[in-house]
Amino acid sequence: MRNNIDIAGFILGWLAIIGQFILMIQNRQTDVTETIIRFFSFFTILTNILVALYFTSRISILKNTSLSKLSNSGNLTALTAFILVVGLIYQIILRGTWQPTGLQRIIDELLHSIIPLFVLLYWMKFANKTDLIFKNIKIWLWYPIVYFIYIIIRGYFSGFYPYPFVNVIEIGYSQVLINAALVSTFFLFIMISLIFIGNKTRKL
Repeated sequence: MRNNIDIAGFILGWLAIIGQFILMIQNRQTDVTETIIRFFSFFTILTNILVALYFTSRISILKNTSLSKLSNSGNLTALTAFILVVGLIYQIILRGTWQPTGLQRIIDELLHSIIPLFVLLYWMKFANKTDLIFKNIKIWLWYPIVYFIYIIIRGYFSGFYPYPFVNVIEIGYSQVLINAALVSTFFLFIMISLIFIGNKTRKL
């Protein structure tokens, strides 16, 4: 059964990513190179790619490749935290900022709603929770920290910021830093919650 669910995760993940890439190229407002760079500047896209790679590594024919290192339980918990932040921030902050229609709406729901929920349920069912320890958090946090540094530096030179709450041009550095602190706190809350829940369910 798990292999079938892995295949479903593989299909959902790559379908959403490739679909969003095609839509972004078709509706681009700048040249192709800049559009591609912007595509890979969204935390949503990067995190969904990691999720898709995880399920790719779980498919039987690829289990003995270098990708198989992605499929350990610690990585699954980290990915679950990242994709939950993607979904929750979108629902709380970003959903009202635009109204996608047609295929874009389907892809949008896949990236921000269906895949986060799918991964959470997958984690609850299949994650090995015996090695979940709080000190892992300081390693997991490097991903969003490096991402934040990247978008601030690139935004300084390009003028493009992927999310309104990090748009230095519109809200200034002080507010961006405040927002970054709030998002970091949210990351910590989600990570701590998953480890706590994992440890509790392990003992049941």
